[in-house]
Amino acid sequence: MAFKHSILVVANRTADSDELSGALLARAEQGPVAYTRLRDAGLEIDGSLGPPDPIDAVHNVWDPRSFDEVIVSTLPGQASKWMLMDLPHRIARFTGVRVTHVVGSDEKVKLESVPAPERAKHGVLSPLSVLSWGGRPPAPARDEEPAGEPPDDAA
Repeated sequence: MAFKHSILVVANRTADSDELSGALLARAEQGPVAYTRLRDAGLEIDGSLGPPDPIDAVHNVWDPRSFDEVIVSTLPGQASKWMLMDLPHRIARFTGVRVTHVVGSDEKVKLESVPAPERAKHGVLSPLSVLSWGGRPPAPARDEEPAGEPPDDAA
């Protein structure tokens, strides 16, 4: 029987991303592995929910006798709070094992880009128009009587 590597996968919003699935399949091609995550890809996987803080979650589950590697999946760039807290390196320092970082995508995060609406150009003083917002109601035209007052000829 061949030795099977046990890999801890740390993922949240990217847990069902194509990038993470691809990384798990690629790692499985290198030799027998067992993952602690989802079962969708036909891999031997066991999963569990942990605390919302990923460092706490790893601290709660980490046992060097149970895991040989860690795979961390994060959102790309500035969208990732985990990257802002340097999660892959912190996990590597804590565990002392190989940590692979996968940049996944979250379909919910992708926003559709739409052009800004056209605005009418009113002239040089148009930026000052905001000063009139929420002010007094517009004055009636000169040939109209103010609302609520009887006309002058009604007596």
